[in-house]
Amino acid sequence: MARVNLKTPDELTGEARKAYEELEAAGKITNMKLVMLQDYGTYKAFMGWYDSWGSLVKVVGERAATIYAHSVSTTNGCQLCSLFFISDLKALGLDPNNFETSENEKLLQQLGQQIVKDPTKVSDELLNGLRKFYSDEEIIVIVGFGAQMQATNNFNSVLGVDVDKRLLPLKDQFKPATWRDVLS
Repeated sequence: MARVNLKTPDELTGEARKAYEELEAAGKITNMKLVMLQDYGTYKAFMGWYDSWGSLVKVVGERAATIYAHSVSTTNGCQLCSLFFISDLKALGLDPNNFETSENEKLLQQLGQQIVKDPTKVSDELLNGLRKFYSDEEIIVIVGFGAQMQATNNFNSVLGVDVDKRLLPLKDQFKPATWRDVLS
């Protein structure tokens, strides 16, 4: 259950109300967006995620982007985001717990894990591996999205944003990250 009270759509005003109406008309209401719409500045800042996602997909492709986003979200332990990407992996025909990765997808997974665990320890070896596939400009897109994904994970986790109804059947497929358990 969310750790903040939600306004009803009728309580939203100004730009937040307009954004809600646009989302509703497009069928794109999510629990996260409902929470964010309580402060239009927060909503607007986080909606930049979609621009970052679009850039990432152009650079790495939808499959690799989804694998990368899943890696960031599961390593960060965000239930809501992890379930979205479990759903997206399944839509791509992948078993989220058991799928083959190409060399660049494996590197993206490793980067996703490392930027969550300790971004100051991303190795030159990992970045040089990525350079076999991506230019410096493309690596900026990749890292930029990873940072945006991590911010989204943190927002949802700190506020306990409720899992969207469409994701509830997948809830048992979320396995909380345990790597932090060994940290003091």
